[in-house]
Amino acid sequence: MKLKIALLGAVAASAMAPMAFADGHEGERGRDGDVKIIYWQAPSILNAYLSGGTKDVEAASLVIEPLARYDENGSLTPWLVNEIPTVDNGGVSADLTSITWKITPGILWSDGTPFTSADAKFTYEYCTHPEGGCAQATKYEGITSVETPDDLTVVVNFASPTPNPYGPFVGGEAPILQAAQFADCMGAKAPECTDANFNPIGTGPFTVTEFKPNDVITFAANENFREEGKPAFATVTFKGGGDATAAGRSVMETGEFDYAWNLQLAPDVIAKMEEGGKGTPVAGFGPLVERIMLNQTNPDPALGPDERSVIRPHPFLGDPAVYKAMSMAIDRPLLVEVGYGQAGRVTCNWVPVPNLYASTTFDCSTQDIAGANAMLDDAGIIDTDGDGIREKDGVPLKVLYQSSTNAVRQDFQALIKQWWSEIGIEAELRNLDASVFFGGDPGSPDTFQKFYADVEMYANTFNGTDPQAYLGNGLCDKAPSPATQWQGENISRFCMEEYDALHAKLSETANIEERGQIAAQLNDMMVENGGMIPLVHRGRLSAHANTLGGVKLNVWDSEIWNTADWYRIDN
Repeated sequence: MKLKIALLGAVAASAMAPMAFADGHEGERGRDGDVKIIYWQAPSILNAYLSGGTKDVEAASLVIEPLARYDENGSLTPWLVNEIPTVDNGGVSADLTSITWKITPGILWSDGTPFTSADAKFTYEYCTHPEGGCAQATKYEGITSVETPDDLTVVVNFASPTPNPYGPFVGGEAPILQAAQFADCMGAKAPECTDANFNPIGTGPFTVTEFKPNDVITFAANENFREEGKPAFATVTFKGGGDATAAGRSVMETGEFDYAWNLQLAPDVIAKMEEGGKGTPVAGFGPLVERIMLNQTNPDPALGPDERSVIRPHPFLGDPAVYKAMSMAIDRPLLVEVGYGQAGRVTCNWVPVPNLYASTTFDCSTQDIAGANAMLDDAGIIDTDGDGIREKDGVPLKVLYQSSTNAVRQDFQALIKQWWSEIGIEAELRNLDASVFFGGDPGSPDTFQKFYADVEMYANTFNGTDPQAYLGNGLCDKAPSPATQWQGENISRFCMEEYDALHAKLSETANIEERGQIAAQLNDMMVENGGMIPLVHRGRLSAHANTLGGVKLNVWDSEIWNTADWYRIDN
């Protein structure tokens, strides 16, 4: 037990006091007028529990908030509470089976009603409802109950000792919903509550004035926000859509916008934009990985909409010779050079950082076309009819390769299509509007969760520095399906009993070195068994206007986590 106590102390050592804001810029709330934000992937919903898309989670973070979150350094930070619970301060039980959060008194919802522990309990029940489809279900793994002894106390009880109890209600992906607003939105009704999902009542610095899905959101300063004089901006214009190039120019060249997110552009393009003199790029490396997900199920359209990407197995992607050859054929250093320059690194891992959790098993830095061809030949997967395409059990190795519309991703697709053709695999390329692809609409056939393709490419990350919940995305029961309204984090439908068992061991392991070893093993299981092909460890690159102060790029939580601290710098 001493090891477990030591770990908890280390996890929260840097976050034992309420967050202090010290930008030195004071005044009346709303004093600085409008701030303009542009996300070229347009938000389609403002409920983080019904979308796995970063764009939706981050847009919602202006309104709905968690009890605690991670700051720009990855440190766990109190948000709606006075301190981070630990064993040392009595907030985590000695046997590690419960964590008790003490809500800061006086916090109000934007409608003026009190924020209480009942809202946290409701949020847990909302996400874990058996008839619902919660995109963030791994955050609430292992919980037996959430208790509310009084209005300001939340007690989370776990089924077994839980050395990392900071999943529920922590980070931008696990915010608190107002029980009163979402009371009639439980289970299967969740996606039907359009007004609540588009206009959530929150505790954050802003409230929704108008939400146009996949277009524009307007926000107004929350008059009941807990920080006096904040936010400095009276309104937010949150524009969605377009492309990364136009977004970058709108901040750094024309000055039309104040903040542009996720500028997934070549380094020389960013440098040219910066010469415009209107804005500054900001970057940071977190655990963001561009990868190719391999469908473990069959996406054949002949199976029908509720059977596609559900019925196992895939005709050939489950064969180790196939997915290993596909990986070997890729020139990752060239992808980094073409797409990201210094903002990218070759990676063979799903979890590349922190270093404690990163595997050192694989070396994929050298392309090996000859080796890939030899591997397929040895497996008997050959071209029998001379058309240049290999077959496995009579099925041609033809894949539908989809991704979101973006210049870098389309360059990657073209290169990888060529490399795969050199080993006898034909790829049909498809690109989809990012607002749709990452939108999470259960009625759309084009979401990355539906995965009506053989392979798909995108990047995502996780909140904080501990990957336990993120690695839970490989659990068998987290696969999106009609039963979950196509929500769920296990996009490839990867499923191994050994993986599930090892993840359960991780959730009960306290020793920090052992946690690192187990996490690396889970990473290796996913990659070695064809769940995905990691490509590039990406830096997060965005840009802000030179007249916008208070920006602190956060790669460990919502990127725009501290909009309450933003202010206008006088020219």
